[in-house]
Amino acid sequence: MSFDDIDAADDADDTPIDDTYLTFRVGAEEYAVPVTCVTEIVRLQKSFAVPDVPSCVRGVINLRGKVIPLVDVRQRFDLAPAVYSDRTVVVVLEFSDAATGLIVDGVSEVVEIPPDQIEQRVGWSGRDGSARPVVRAVGKRGESVSFLLDVSALLDLHASHVTPRAHAHLEEPRT
Repeated sequence: MSFDDIDAADDADDTPIDDTYLTFRVGAEEYAVPVTCVTEIVRLQKSFAVPDVPSCVRGVINLRGKVIPLVDVRQRFDLAPAVYSDRTVVVVLEFSDAATGLIVDGVSEVVEIPPDQIEQRVGWSGRDGSARPVVRAVGKRGESVSFLLDVSALLDLHASHVTPRAHAHLEEPRT
């Protein structure tokens, strides 16, 4: 395959990058972040404890010479803790010129969610009534839904509006 063939294939792909999301599971729910914020996905590795940080920060890792804080999304969302397994991964996000690793139960896939399949949740508020909820919208894909996260609110570790629960159904079994 030549460079011209690659360029032609890139031109044929008309999916806007802004409509592309990385989906991952935390508990029984699927969440999504814009793929433009994701730099890589790595296996959970030995982390180093950091004193005097919010409890959801599980430490830091040294990833190719760069120190990256790890945020346990389960703990961030006030969900029951889970034992880390071989499916537990770290989604590394680059946001506001800083890298942060999200510890999630597992990565699902990269998906396109067109704007007409996204329901903005402007009426939702944070758990404490603040105007900045972690879940900014719900993306529909056939019979599936993904909670689209506001990365800025998610990484605001000093805010008290951490839970993404729009309703108290997140840990209920599905029927």
